[in-house]
Amino acid sequence: MADTIAGAQKSFWQRNRIAITPWLFMAPGLIMFSIYVILPIFQSIWISFYQWDGLSSKVFIGLDNYRELLVDPDFFTSIKNNIIWLILYMAAVPVGLFIALFLNQTVAGIRIYKSLFFFPFVISQVVVGLVFTWLYDPTNGILALVFRLFGESAPTILGDERYVTYGIIFAGLWPQIAYCMILFLTGLNNVSPDLVEAGRLDNAKGWRMLWYVILPQLRPATFIAVVVTVIGALRSFDLISIMTQGGPYGSSRVLAYYMYETALSEYGYRMGYGATIATVLFFIMMFYIAFFLWRMYKQEKEG
Repeated sequence: MADTIAGAQKSFWQRNRIAITPWLFMAPGLIMFSIYVILPIFQSIWISFYQWDGLSSKVFIGLDNYRELLVDPDFFTSIKNNIIWLILYMAAVPVGLFIALFLNQTVAGIRIYKSLFFFPFVISQVVVGLVFTWLYDPTNGILALVFRLFGESAPTILGDERYVTYGIIFAGLWPQIAYCMILFLTGLNNVSPDLVEAGRLDNAKGWRMLWYVILPQLRPATFIAVVVTVIGALRSFDLISIMTQGGPYGSSRVLAYYMYETALSEYGYRMGYGATIATVLFFIMMFYIAFFLWRMYKQEKEG
């Protein structure tokens, strides 16, 4: 009887080991991902239905936090700034592509150029924020020196509600372009030389070669670059915290910083309301990511 059971178990493993083995290797990562990513997402959504300061007992208030969002001017300011971030941050993708095309050549000194363009990617966002804060200094910064050459006074970019968001976005584009460049350089290394040669035989040059031969082979790299850039734009926090702390007068807030300010700073300790903002931000991210996944799936299916 025991031999029959053992034989049955062994035959089950032999029949299914090819399907089971990958899941056994992935199991530790899936468990960690579930505990530290999936579970906190559901916890955040759950907390958004409560009024809670992080210490005392939770009080269930239903959709009151979401109703408050609809009349919160700071929330709409944050949404507006996130939209500006999202639109302008997407410039990192085409700029990173063209820099990668420039660096994907065998010319003298190309390694030095690659190192210079790669440098912003390896430095901390805190350092980037401090560098650009100094650059924008209207008294002693580089921008002030440039304006003085023309006999003008430099604008107070980080102190002016009209310019502050654009100044921070420009600072964020510096490392983001470098990241997209690295993704495209990796993709260019996998471009099929046979297809390139076939394109040359069909008299494809310049933009035609790029559009019809190179870019179709860069779809995976483009997809990753777009998704990472979208996520980076929507969860922007570091630079705002370092450069302006949401100022002046809250004009440079985005959803991620407003969430922190509401839930964890001395101005808030409203965990439920902060979780509500986090939930809205999460679903906005999911909408964009699902859209790009659908587009990529559709293109692959048509191709």
